[in-house]
Amino acid sequence: MCTHCTRRELLEAGVAGGIALAAGHLAAAGEVSSSPLPARSKVRICVVIAGKPADRSWGSSEAEIAAVKKRLADAETNLGNVEFVIGQASTAEETAQLLARSGHDAPVLAVSADIFGLSRGVMPTVFQEGRPAAVFHAPVTGGHDWCLVNPWREEGNRITLFNSSDLDDLERAARLLRVIPLLRRSRVLVSPPFKGTPESYTPEKVKERLGVEMVAIADGRYDEVMSGVDAAAVEKEAQRWLDEAKSVVEPTREDVVKAARASLTLNQLIAENRADGLCVGTCMGWLPRGFPCLGFSRLNDRGIPAACDGDMDCLLTMLIFQYAVGRAGFLGNAAGVDTARNVFHLSHCSAPLRMEGSEGPAAPYLIRRHAEVRGGAVTEVHYRIGQEVTFTKLVHLDTLLMFTGRIVEVPEVPKGTERGCRTEIVAEVKDADKLLANWGGGALGASAKDYYASLHRVAYYGNHTRTIRHLAHLMGLKVVQEV
Repeated sequence: MCTHCTRRELLEAGVAGGIALAAGHLAAAGEVSSSPLPARSKVRICVVIAGKPADRSWGSSEAEIAAVKKRLADAETNLGNVEFVIGQASTAEETAQLLARSGHDAPVLAVSADIFGLSRGVMPTVFQEGRPAAVFHAPVTGGHDWCLVNPWREEGNRITLFNSSDLDDLERAARLLRVIPLLRRSRVLVSPPFKGTPESYTPEKVKERLGVEMVAIADGRYDEVMSGVDAAAVEKEAQRWLDEAKSVVEPTREDVVKAARASLTLNQLIAENRADGLCVGTCMGWLPRGFPCLGFSRLNDRGIPAACDGDMDCLLTMLIFQYAVGRAGFLGNAAGVDTARNVFHLSHCSAPLRMEGSEGPAAPYLIRRHAEVRGGAVTEVHYRIGQEVTFTKLVHLDTLLMFTGRIVEVPEVPKGTERGCRTEIVAEVKDADKLLANWGGGALGASAKDYYASLHRVAYYGNHTRTIRHLAHLMGLKVVQEV
């Protein structure tokens, strides 16, 4: 957040970041409360068994297809929000009928079961309807059509390939396919001014490109909700933060109570608007009543992406990855590339605790005052040393930046020391000199001069480079590997 801005700087940032645009094109949350909200039903994925299974060379047997269906049934249970519509098709007519039964917005998981099962009628029909598709092809028994996936993609079709003998890749494919229909059902609650590349905070472009609806917090609604938050619930939430912390360094109990009240206010705003994410760009009027950083942590831990600094690039990145991998991301400032140590620093005063999903373990933390404002209550989260991480961000709604590293240090800032933001990870990277020279990979264009568009990245536990490439193929995005 712009916690260190003067009021004039904030207003100037608002003009640059889209306050006028938001006022003209964003619906206020209070204005749309009576409109139909997106259904929370399961998303459908059309599974096409492409070709005719047979016990012969260059084709799958009935037993192998039965194993595929069994694994898909398990995937439905594991994923929870996916429903497969499964059928066999060899011709364009059979494929069209199966697609119609699945629904107009169902992406396609095509399982190659015959030597030319995909190319003869199935995939041309899928492409004609403009549906994103993942192909699962088992070596030898899947036939020959795997070699056509790259040419199909070069023709502009959104298709990715899982060329694998591992049936678990069926579930991995479904995880990524569901991202597209889930985005179309999503709405994010926002409060400008915005940061990032301009496309990401243009509501019409976000809706057109991703299907995500941006809804503004109505004027005065934050104050209304905060005034009505239950005092007992606030005390309970504050005590939870205090009990679970390794220690409380500078903040008073009242600082934590005020932050807890802000957290519960955000919870109610999310609930009453059935929002799937939150992006807040101004907190100048919020800070005296309680820092919202603890609330951001709680939302991210619950699987509701929450981004500060008004960074819509990062909020949309976090929403995509929540659907794709079920994990929270740590949105931070690129605090520096240290070529002497071959490391990259990422830091912020708002950080999730549960980086391995809402049911995963919580990282230990201290409760600190905000490093720049020198007040309030925020977390200093101590992430896992040795953990591999992926740094990424969607820019211009058309490109995913990415690089990987391994956490080698998580500084614990001494009391009385104000050094950068509270939560910091230091990650060893493949080539720090290359990262420094290739920062942004040329994808930012004129936005490279925008401080936050260039500065921020989102860190995820694990190596997600393969996932990012599959997502790019399915969503028609470019990938830039920064190092």
